[in-house]
Amino acid sequence: MSPQEVEAFLQEERTTTMCTMHPDGSIHAVAMWYAFLDGKMAVETKAKSQKVQNLRRDPRLTFLVEAGDRYEELRGVETVGKARIIEDPDSIWSFGVSMWERYMGPYSEEHRAGVEFMMKNRVVVVIDPVKVVSWDHRKL
Repeated sequence: MSPQEVEAFLQEERTTTMCTMHPDGSIHAVAMWYAFLDGKMAVETKAKSQKVQNLRRDPRLTFLVEAGDRYEELRGVETVGKARIIEDPDSIWSFGVSMWERYMGPYSEEHRAGVEFMMKNRVVVVIDPVKVVSWDHRKL
C-alpha cells in the first residue's frame, strides 16, 4: 500500500493485535481498540497490565491491523517499533476523548464521567514506528 493507503486503512479499521514480549521470549498478543495521539497509533490499558509490565522491561512492540475474509481480500498493516508509556494526566485525558470520539461518537461534557471511568488507572501506549509493512491482496 502507498503511505496514503496505509493512513486511510488505519483510520478505517478499529482493532489491532498488540504484541509484546514475555520475559521468557514468548509473544503476548492481545486484541485492542486503538486511536491516535499526536498522529501516532496508541492504545489505552491498565497501568498494571501484563502488556505494560512487558513494555517496561522491553519496549519492543508490534501492532497488526488486518482485514478481509477471503484470500483475495486480505490486507493489513504491521507497525514495528518502540513503545512510549504515557502517564501524564493531560495526555491520558486527551487520548481518552480521542478514543471516545473514535468508537462512541462526538464528545461533550455530558460524557465526562464515561471517559473518566474508561481512563481510570490507565496509561497510554504510543508506538514510535521503526518499520511499517503493508499488503493488499485486492491488488494481486
